[in-house]
Amino acid sequence: MAIDNRGRPAKHLQPNTSSQKKFEFFHDERVRSIFYQALMAAAVGLLVWYLYSNTAHNLEVRDMNTGFDFLNVTAGFDAGFKLIDYEPGVGTYRDIYILGILNTLFVSVLAIIASTLLGFVIGLMRLSNNWLVSKVALVYVEIFRNTPLLIQLIFWYIGVFSLLPKVRNSIDLSGGAEVLILNNRGLYMAWPVPGDLLWMTGVAFLVAVSVVVLFRRWAQKRLDLTGQGFPTLLPSIALLILLPGTVYLMTGAPLEWDIPKLEGFNFSGGAALPPAFLTLLVALIIYHSSYFAESVRAGVLSVNQGQLEAAHAIGLKPAQVATRVVIPQAMPAIVPPMISLWMNTVKNSSLAVAIGYPDLVSLFMQTTLNQLGHAIEIVAMTMAFYMTISLSISWLLNIYNKRVQLVER
Repeated sequence: MAIDNRGRPAKHLQPNTSSQKKFEFFHDERVRSIFYQALMAAAVGLLVWYLYSNTAHNLEVRDMNTGFDFLNVTAGFDAGFKLIDYEPGVGTYRDIYILGILNTLFVSVLAIIASTLLGFVIGLMRLSNNWLVSKVALVYVEIFRNTPLLIQLIFWYIGVFSLLPKVRNSIDLSGGAEVLILNNRGLYMAWPVPGDLLWMTGVAFLVAVSVVVLFRRWAQKRLDLTGQGFPTLLPSIALLILLPGTVYLMTGAPLEWDIPKLEGFNFSGGAALPPAFLTLLVALIIYHSSYFAESVRAGVLSVNQGQLEAAHAIGLKPAQVATRVVIPQAMPAIVPPMISLWMNTVKNSSLAVAIGYPDLVSLFMQTTLNQLGHAIEIVAMTMAFYMTISLSISWLLNIYNKRVQLVER
């Protein structure tokens, strides 16, 4: 109710509308935000339209064919190392694209796993109280982290794997069993040939894994409720070995091995990994593990010293302190650089073109492009693959990162 100057109700007094805040377009935060976003979207759309129209015009002027019909054309060259069935003159360039993707993922996944494990070990060695161990780890990190990956590739290819003994003087890494042989033509190994009932062993292994997961969850819940731990490592290992092993023996051991044999001037049978693959794998592992080691060291050092003192005070063993106190609290600091490490491992595998490993860049962006043209389509498909893999790695590890962040709280 409005009141006059004497404190009495004033029925006919109206509020002063001139004192209300006026709406101004550029001073309203929400409207301004939407306007600038729409403006940016229009600018990006205009840029994309310009690039597309300009590219289409230039292709038309030069009478160059466009489209993805070339993927159905028969490819006349061999890939050398291949993980799928492919025959020159029968397979298509689509097969070459798939083959390049599989070769890239094969070496990248192995390098990611090995470099992560090795980086953990080297990072913990850097924190060792043993002077020699810590200094060896320091030299390892400083040498390989500060040397270009391309130089390391050339070093391993020319200075190590090309100097291995010839076929007749091969190195038997299996101690005389001749199931793992190394020479200057690559690594030859025995390859499993599964029988009809081997699937039962696989099912038994999956059952064992499920039981181990439930068992470890029970042990963790028991620890949280009572404070009493329960040994899980040895029982888990025993179950993972005994259950599938028993089923394997009961089904008549349905697994044979194709062992490489020396015939003429080379080995035949089994599986073979060329020197270019071994070079790329070793270089990727060593280079990226040196970076990851520093991330592990920084993550461990970020754990409060009081946490370690409290863990030792309640009687935890060093292994328990590391697995239950240090590493869980260090993971939030380790995972973000690990995302970049894994993505860079996949992208840096493209340097394989320098040593002749048939990855996606070598088979598709080099050989296929030189034979057919279609540069825009081929480059776009290659970029789409690397972008998809990088975004997938980032998405998965960000989910894990959120989980470890919650665990820390």
